[in-house]
This record gives sequence, C-alpha cells and structure tokens, in this order.
Amino acid sequence: MQTASTNIFERIGLSQELSEIKRGTVLGCHLCNKSICEISLLLNIPRSTVSGIITKWKQLGTTAI
Repeated sequence: MQTASTNIFERIGLSQELSEIKRGTVLGCHLCNKSICEISLLLNIPRSTVSGIITKWKQLGTTAI
C-alpha cells in the first residue's frame, strides 16, 4: 500500500533514492556489458540515473550515496 506522501511525490515528479540493491543491479548489468539503454528498460529507471550510477562508480569506486 502506498502512503499519501508517495503519491504526492509521484504527482509532482519527485522520486525517491534507489536502494543499494538496485544500484548494485545497475552496476552488475553494466559489468555484463549491457548498454545504458538496456539497463534502463530492464530495471524501469531513467537513463540519466543509470548513467549517473555508472559514472559515480567509475570515478569513486562506489555506488553508495
């Protein structure tokens, strides 16, 4: 069940942070040579988010926030 605050976020376009597991899944897909577009479609998250996670991992060696 969704809370009222979640519905408000969805209506005004704000999103919540991805879980550590989902960020790790993005990285795992990247390491398996999936493209950013493929990862985005597979996990149903924006390409810009996928790209940001991969870029941060390359620069800092972590996907932690």
